[in-house]
Amino acid sequence: MENENQAAAGAARDKGAAPDAAMDGGAASATAAPATAGASTPATDQGGGLASVQQIVELADQLSACADQLHDRIMRDIRAYEGRTVPDAVQAAARALLEDEVILRQRANGLYADAATYTVKSLGKSQRGVIALTTEAAEKIRKITLIGDITGLVGGLLQLAGAAATGQAASIVGALDKIRAHMAAIEANKTPAPASKPA
Repeated sequence: MENENQAAAGAARDKGAAPDAAMDGGAASATAAPATAGASTPATDQGGGLASVQQIVELADQLSACADQLHDRIMRDIRAYEGRTVPDAVQAAARALLEDEVILRQRANGLYADAATYTVKSLGKSQRGVIALTTEAAEKIRKITLIGDITGLVGGLLQLAGAAATGQAASIVGALDKIRAHMAAIEANKTPAPASKPA
């Protein structure tokens, strides 16, 4: 299974190789993005998110970072079995998520290639907010305990990538809302820390 997934992952990276600036690695991309978002000029945020080529490319960078984190997370789960048989359910989840990784990279690459076509004039969301949400999604993917819990979140990211390519504000806002709802659900499903016994 590990060899199979590594081969699939290699295919994912080959099919989804983004421009060098966007594909320095998952951790690097995820780390660099908040600085980029923080560097947004007031005019950028006042004009709304995804309203310029630069802002579309910034979103593509973040989607690529999410794909990097997804790949690393899948492979970490598989390697945890250390050569033992990987349960069928885990194999199925890993295959499905590797396929999602490929699609996410392809959609991010499409945004890079055609950024000028996909600008949105009236999103009603700030660029800072869009990038902060996708940065948080990448961090959730990295840290989540159960890989099955990220399926819905990855679906939201795929929806966002597809919606951004339509340039339609309503579709993009719907995808952002879906991502936000899935992240809230992940937080709500966290196992609470055991209460300390009274002395």
